[in-house]
Amino acid sequence: MINLNKYRNKKTVIDSITFDSRKEARRYCELKLMEKAGEISGLELQKKFVLIPEQREFTMEIYKSGRNKGCFKKGKLLERECCYIADFYYLDKDGKLVVEDVKGVRTEAYKIKRKLMLERYGIRVVEI
Repeated sequence: MINLNKYRNKKTVIDSITFDSRKEARRYCELKLMEKAGEISGLELQKKFVLIPEQREFTMEIYKSGRNKGCFKKGKLLERECCYIADFYYLDKDGKLVVEDVKGVRTEAYKIKRKLMLERYGIRVVEI
């Protein structure tokens, strides 16, 4: 399956997984081989990191029953959470956490999220 998007990259399917680009699909194949060879472990795709949690209006209403009994009810949603979704997440042979992002275009939103990953989690995103 091949499809064009706004950055002119072609969606590619490997192992029944749809990747946003051929470059990302190639990197997946490389990482799968590295995992098989024991060079990396725990490979995960599309790992979500919450950078800024959702923001809700404060309410004085309290749950009267159920598992949240005695807790404040959630107020109206003011702002959705801001999250970064890593293309690849794994441990290298030394047990160090690695977060990779396959990049063609470095958008302003991506640059801010990359900085927030470092500030919030102490993780430097590796760009491929």
